[in-house]
Amino acid sequence: MGPATLTLGRASPLLSRFTSLSHRPISKTSSGSGCSGRSCGIQSARWCCSVAIRNTNSSFRLLPASLRSFSSGIGGIKEVGLGGGSRASAVSGGGNGGGAGDGNSGGGGGDGGETGDGGSGNKWSFLSWYLGLLKTNPVLTKALTSASLTLIGDLICQVVIDQVPSLDLNRTFVFTFLGMALVGPTLHFWYLYLSKLVTVPGVSGTLLRLLLDQFVFAPTFIGVFLTALVTMEGRPSQVVPRLKQEWWSSVIANWQLWIPFQFLNFRFVPQQFQVLAANVVSLVWNVILSFKAHKEIVQK
Repeated sequence: MGPATLTLGRASPLLSRFTSLSHRPISKTSSGSGCSGRSCGIQSARWCCSVAIRNTNSSFRLLPASLRSFSSGIGGIKEVGLGGGSRASAVSGGGNGGGAGDGNSGGGGGDGGETGDGGSGNKWSFLSWYLGLLKTNPVLTKALTSASLTLIGDLICQVVIDQVPSLDLNRTFVFTFLGMALVGPTLHFWYLYLSKLVTVPGVSGTLLRLLLDQFVFAPTFIGVFLTALVTMEGRPSQVVPRLKQEWWSSVIANWQLWIPFQFLNFRFVPQQFQVLAANVVSLVWNVILSFKAHKEIVQK
């Protein structure tokens, strides 16, 4: 018996385009040994189907973009393996989603996110500007920052705590001036010197800086500040009574507020930002200091 032959005639030009096969018949000839005509025919059919499917998938990539998009939109294509299983091809139907941002709300999804500037950039512009000033003009920037905080602190003290009928502008001016001329620059150079003086890393260095700051610098500086404030307000005769009445209680209040904060400040905040962080807490401290500096002296 002659070899079994399976012939597939393909008359459709459209099918020929998608499978990339010629119009000539395709023959699959068995070897004849232990192979019946029916089994050879089935094997030949399987081989032809697998070739056609692979060529169909290859031709899919050559289609125009509009046809590929249409096919993807209805679920993509499947590649059928010879073992009967199937796996999804890497054809996705995702679009560009979202529009371009307008600079305030930011871009939407997809390509739009790359176009808009977004609101997040503007959110940090002030901080970036301030940090730039700290780098280029550190002393002046810290002096003006300290002046602003002492100004706000004294106003809060007069309005909220003292509840004065009218603001004492001379008191506010002196307090603000000392914040700019004394507090800001002094803290700048003190922290700079302290970071160079204590170079021990880790918790040990933090504790050592904290001890020097709170038990050497702070008591001295509080005394200097109270003396300068009372003198500039035109009450030099009250310097000694003021120090006797308020200096020690001010030092205790200072320790209660600043020791926990300064431990975290020295431990985790970079040196160039330590005055900035301290000024935030100093808003509270300025209210306390203004109150103590202007309490009525009790005559004994």
